[in-house]
Amino acid sequence: MLKTIWMSDPHYVDEGHVLGHDPHIRTQAAIDYVMTHHSDAQHCIISGDMVNDPTPENYTAIASYFKKLPMPVFPMVGNHDDRALLRASFALPDTCMDDFIQYKIPTKAGVVICLDTLDPGVSSGAFCAERMAWLEGALKAVADTRVYLFMHHPPLSLGLPLQDAEKMVDGDAFLDLVSGYSCVKHMFIGHVHRAVSGTVRGIPYATMRSLLFQAPAIQADWTDEIFMPAKAAPHLGVLEMDGADVRLQYAQFCAFETGFAPE
Repeated sequence: MLKTIWMSDPHYVDEGHVLGHDPHIRTQAAIDYVMTHHSDAQHCIISGDMVNDPTPENYTAIASYFKKLPMPVFPMVGNHDDRALLRASFALPDTCMDDFIQYKIPTKAGVVICLDTLDPGVSSGAFCAERMAWLEGALKAVADTRVYLFMHHPPLSLGLPLQDAEKMVDGDAFLDLVSGYSCVKHMFIGHVHRAVSGTVRGIPYATMRSLLFQAPAIQADWTDEIFMPAKAAPHLGVLEMDGADVRLQYAQFCAFETGFAPE
């Protein structure tokens, strides 16, 4: 069995709070929870938005937190990230592309592929021809081995008005590709700061809450100007893959009040 800790959207800043939430306290609480309850996990994957503001100081600081974990940590980029700064603070697998933070991780449960959906300067995601060709080559190479995809931006609409406007803009082409390979068994998605699950083109998917702040319940009139985080506790995922079976547990690692100080 492969046991992986899945975290998403730390939105770390080394100084100050983000929307009233203290990333120092929340990040340390997540680390402490994993060390206490799941130190036997083989991997930790963080599906993007490592920092809220892409500065060297923020990347250096958040890297120092994740170096405390006993398992390898695999960071990914989201729309708040900078590829060069992330590379400077985190070790990446040898399989990583030169121009994108996109790589594969062979495991005893199958191949985990971490995708780069960053389109610098905008909130929505992109998956260009170069990244698409790399992924297609990786899928062809695995033959019948199970593949699990991690990405930041969802390639589909989730019924969340604000986030759906910021999904992967070329999501249909992406789904056309991956749904053509029976080896793709599951997609794990960040960015939306809520827990949503379902299937698309026959492929199961799940999203993850943020380590820092959560999106509110569905509202038709959502805009960036009126967005306020929900008073909801953060979660991380405990993901277990055993043969053809996949189990994801959403684990609350601290109370909502922990590290919350309204600004």
